[in-house]
Amino acid sequence: MLLSVSNNNRHTRHWFVMRVNKREKEAEEKLSAPGAPEFYIPKKVVVRTAGGRKRKELVPAIPSYIFVNASHAEIMEFKRGYDHLKFVTWDRTEGTRYLTVDDKQMRDFITVSSTNMETLLYMAPEEVNLAKGTRVRIHGGVFDGVCGTFLKVKGARSRRLVIMLDNIQAIAAEISPDLVEVIADDGSGSAETT
Repeated sequence: MLLSVSNNNRHTRHWFVMRVNKREKEAEEKLSAPGAPEFYIPKKVVVRTAGGRKRKELVPAIPSYIFVNASHAEIMEFKRGYDHLKFVTWDRTEGTRYLTVDDKQMRDFITVSSTNMETLLYMAPEEVNLAKGTRVRIHGGVFDGVCGTFLKVKGARSRRLVIMLDNIQAIAAEISPDLVEVIADDGSGSAETT
């Protein structure tokens, strides 16, 4: 979602997509301070070898990106003490537009990605063909209440739930079919069970 910030919405909270240019750990420390804006850094488990020994480690799943839930004014105030945090923007003829994520979509993304399961698969938007998927809602388990797209991911043997942040990132998690309810959009914006 693209957002133009005007005087009318400078104090409205949004999930802003931010870049930190490979400084995720430093940004995480700064944003963890009391009074700092709410933030989220999706992480994944990787296996690294050091000194001939393998160990599992949590690393940022989307390098250099952080999601910050705050108003534009709050972020600008925070940036006075930490200028490495940059808005992801598009310059248009009508002005600068900030990339934001819808609250429900972000909460679903956090629910799925924060499980830190080794089976999570992060994909760029062009790697997922959501037109072929079925919209579903999960009932029960760690993904209870999450809406996404149920589909077969190329190269995976099992079916997965895909949560897509529009034009930013997708995440896929294995899901038990008995927890899945198929939903359809009736055009009014509310989901119906089919």
